[in-house]
Amino acid sequence: MSGGLTARNMLAAYAQGVFPMAQSATDPELYWFEPGLRGILPVGGVHVSGSMRRFLRHCDWQASIDRDFSGVVAGCADRAETWINPPLFALYQELFDNGHAHSVEVYDGAELIGGMFGLVLGGAFFAESMFSRRSNASKAAMIWVSGHLARCGFTLWDTQYPNPHLASMGGLTIPRMEYRRRLAAALRQPADFLAHPLPAARALVG
Repeated sequence: MSGGLTARNMLAAYAQGVFPMAQSATDPELYWFEPGLRGILPVGGVHVSGSMRRFLRHCDWQASIDRDFSGVVAGCADRAETWINPPLFALYQELFDNGHAHSVEVYDGAELIGGMFGLVLGGAFFAESMFSRRSNASKAAMIWVSGHLARCGFTLWDTQYPNPHLASMGGLTIPRMEYRRRLAAALRQPADFLAHPLPAARALVG
């Protein structure tokens, strides 16, 4: 692609299991990807270790929805190598403005320390990226998102590519055709990312 991608046809691509990425932040081009092996996370069922449970029980962190979408995307792009270039950043912002993208922010007081953002279509949540400025902040974001998706009616949590970190949190690797089947079912499922507020950190683990 060379400047022709719109938010509308980006959503159409996601509905077919395809997504765009840049080679780097300085590369103006965007390229389509559809992995042969797809990563997904269990909605409402990410693995929470005993040490993480103890951490959250004594944690004063708070989470919010859509409080600082651009700040979360910027945090995700703030690394040595990133696939979020300026054209893609602008598309994410447009999708957010149109209600098709959302963020979950993790705060320690007034400081944004981590978060995750993604796109939504029907009952599918396409997690784009997450970041952490404190140890455990991105894990906490994943745990918040996991329960939130379940409460809001989502049935598919796409992570694009599998990796060992996601596997340690319960992530699965499925073949392309199985992913397409699950995606088609999720697109028919009504869901609303804004249907419920997020609980306090202590409430995540009972």
